[in-house]
Amino acid sequence: MKKNKIWMLAAILTICGAMTVQAQVMKAADLEKYAKERYGDKWLDAAKNLAGGLKLDKNESLTYQQVIEAPGKTKQQLYVALNYWATATFKEKTAITLNDKDAGCIIISSTIANIAEHMGTLNKYSVSITPVIRLDIKEGRVRVTYTVQSYDVLADISGGWLSPTDNAQKTYGDSKRKQDDKTNANLYDEQWEIARHYPFVEKDPQKRTCSKALVMAHAYSNAIIDKVEEALKNGLVGNEDDDW
Repeated sequence: MKKNKIWMLAAILTICGAMTVQAQVMKAADLEKYAKERYGDKWLDAAKNLAGGLKLDKNESLTYQQVIEAPGKTKQQLYVALNYWATATFKEKTAITLNDKDAGCIIISSTIANIAEHMGTLNKYSVSITPVIRLDIKEGRVRVTYTVQSYDVLADISGGWLSPTDNAQKTYGDSKRKQDDKTNANLYDEQWEIARHYPFVEKDPQKRTCSKALVMAHAYSNAIIDKVEEALKNGLVGNEDDDW
């Protein structure tokens, strides 16, 4: 009996471990690997190639939309699967901004940090994005809408090539500063509207930075849609069926 309990506990821990691994949001390093596998590591070329098939919406946002078919599954079954996926994946308390079972709608807004970095002559930039992910649920299908309007940029005026060479004087705060920390005068926040930067604007002083940011934002949309489809078809851990 004791051995059976130990075995059951081990099985539960294994399942929980699998959930933890699969439930983690894709980190910037993983996203970069994912993007390079699909679009190559020459960000300018990749952004230029993608630009031919990209179109900004009426709000000048980068928006992707895809309908995922789930034949034979009810609206309630799909809602439960996506609610489970969303709450397990996006850990921030404020990430799920709408969760309406009756309307069949889940809206998520979660930041993926440091998708692109660039050291310029005077400044060092770190780019993050906060996509809005909307899941609309009907009988037998789900529509995924992924939208990014701007890049969230943390600029470090002590991190450029012509900044002080003494490392003690450099902050490199883009990877260390906590959210809403305004104590470091060398760091300041900017928002770069996607429509005002490369490849939508050819002459862009931040061309290289925005090329990688665009490719990473595009790759993340693909990753999100893949994860939603996987959650609908196979569940989060692969054992969420009714046969128990």
